[in-house]
Amino acid sequence: MTDIIKNNDYTVEITGLTHEGLGVGRINNLAIFVKGAIPGETILAKVIKINKSYAVGKLLKIIKASENRAEPFCKVYGKCGGCSLQHMDYSAQLKFKTDMVRENLKRIGKLEDVIVNPAIGMENSLRYRNKAQFPVGMADGRPVIGFYSVRSHNIIDSETCGIQDELSDRVREVVRKFIAENKVSVYDEVTGKGLVRHVMTRVGFKTGEVMVVIVVNGKKLPFHDKLVRSLTYAVPDIKSIVLNVNTQKSNVILGSENITLFGRDVITDYIGKFKFEISPLSFYQVNPVQTEVLYEKALEYAGLTGSETVFDLYCGIGTISLFLSQKAKKVYGVEVVEDAIRDAKRNAEINGVDNCEFIVGEAEKVIPELYGQGVKADVVVVDPPRKGCDEVLLQTLVDMAPKRIVYVSCNPSTLARDLGYLSERGFEVNKVQPVDMFPYTSHVECVTLMSRVEK
Repeated sequence: MTDIIKNNDYTVEITGLTHEGLGVGRINNLAIFVKGAIPGETILAKVIKINKSYAVGKLLKIIKASENRAEPFCKVYGKCGGCSLQHMDYSAQLKFKTDMVRENLKRIGKLEDVIVNPAIGMENSLRYRNKAQFPVGMADGRPVIGFYSVRSHNIIDSETCGIQDELSDRVREVVRKFIAENKVSVYDEVTGKGLVRHVMTRVGFKTGEVMVVIVVNGKKLPFHDKLVRSLTYAVPDIKSIVLNVNTQKSNVILGSENITLFGRDVITDYIGKFKFEISPLSFYQVNPVQTEVLYEKALEYAGLTGSETVFDLYCGIGTISLFLSQKAKKVYGVEVVEDAIRDAKRNAEINGVDNCEFIVGEAEKVIPELYGQGVKADVVVVDPPRKGCDEVLLQTLVDMAPKRIVYVSCNPSTLARDLGYLSERGFEVNKVQPVDMFPYTSHVECVTLMSRVEK
């Protein structure tokens, strides 16, 4: 490492990728991470950081390009913090995500011979998001509406985003023009002053219904009638325009109070045959096409015959619960967020589902209580946040010994940790199916089937 000098340029052979999608090479046997580099490439990189175990480089020149290199479709790629893999061919992205899952299972879970199927990708990997959240700011005396740059709150303005629904581009332009023409103030994170904070759009992919949410630091928006007219003219499919009140000086995007300016309080959409009402505060998967793939796979892995009692833990608004209800005798959905449980009950009612019961509480507390009361699951589905499952919950599952556990995960590292725990205590990992919910990013979802090993 003593031979490596900060700010000097070095030729580097890229041999791998980190979990964040950074290229990995070596200089004098010291690992160097370079954003934008791909395995198989020879690059020229400037060393911008050095510590005991690794260095960080800045890509200066591609001497030899990988066959997997692609031209980014976004003009602000590299500045915007949204995507990180646009420089990589989509098939290579899928292989990267499959390999990342497999490597985590081996390194963290100590699981060597698990079947990891190739990641299921999208036929059309553009315009897949049904929800956009744009921060609003000022630059050079004009309003800017875009996304934050990498590791900062500087807003990168742009006219379009290739992974968002095209309607969000139109909405953004209308709001930008409205703010400028009517001299409406925008929020300043430093001072806490100003009015307009964020613009959020939600689109029902199957219904075509559109919701626009204007997040404000107050309870009124001057000239809001003008904005309503402009938005509904530019986007006739708008069914709801809502003012969301957020007066807190924090990074939380949405406040708890909504004021409907136009149309309904909610829009609707479908996942499979199930209809869902979506409010500004509802949790709803942002990629409806792949969500259906993910949930159908979870239902397949559950292997239900109609006689089973199923626990759906971290159930959110009950989307997976409703899918499971098609082939289960009884589904218990557990979720700590009270508003989500209220939405789950409403969604069950809308769809005429009467074999789901939803319970508010922490899964690691509710499940031991249910188990203590003699309520036992034949199949358990868990879909935890990125931190994974609580150990108390995992131990309760071990004690309960359901026939199958279906683990839906958004984080391969905590998935591997939890699968390792369960595999040491009476369960076998049968197979893992990665699903690409977020093309052009390093994120990947997985559905895993575990079965109890008979002693």
